[in-house]
Amino acid sequence: GHVQLPPPQNVSLLSKDFAMILSWAPGEGSPPGVTYTVRYERDDSLDKWIKVPHCKNISRPFCNLTCALSNFYVKVRARVKALWGRSRSPWVQSQFKDYYSDVELAPPVLTLSVRDNSIRVTASFPLPTCVENLTWKYDLHLWKAGSEDKKKYEGFFRKDTVTINTTALRGNYCFSARAVYESVSLKHSEFSQPVCVLLNHKG
Repeated sequence: GHVQLPPPQNVSLLSKDFAMILSWAPGEGSPPGVTYTVRYERDDSLDKWIKVPHCKNISRPFCNLTCALSNFYVKVRARVKALWGRSRSPWVQSQFKDYYSDVELAPPVLTLSVRDNSIRVTASFPLPTCVENLTWKYDLHLWKAGSEDKKKYEGFFRKDTVTINTTALRGNYCFSARAVYESVSLKHSEFSQPVCVLLNHKG
């Protein structure tokens, strides 16, 4: 019989920044050089564990499952085992999660391009390629630096560029946006760090 390796611990399926990630910690007393293999199953076909080719014999303590999932609308759970030489640990399972309703959003990154009488705002998202066709949107806020009074532009598809007429704006204006996603309920990310520009500055 082979020595049993200590199993991975703190195994958990996290949804962060648009991605579904299985993470774990090495089992206590694990030898150096341990590797890990991950599989997942869907709750509509239980006991059918699906291999994740890019998470086989890996040394890092996490596996990004997002683009391995064949369906974003069913709950999945994952499991991981440790390997070392010919030793294997038992599998350890995570809880079930559903990408669509559990996804955590990351704030978009704003790019501003200032024209004579307008400013164009484009939001880009740190999305895994496989979820690009889901309908992310964003809300944009605009305010004069130092003021609490925010103008809100809401519900733009993420590929939309927002053009704002700046003829009447003078001084330092700030922009910030958040990602929005309508699943079972409306979810949104934190607002992005404000980006500020000086408009119609005569000097």
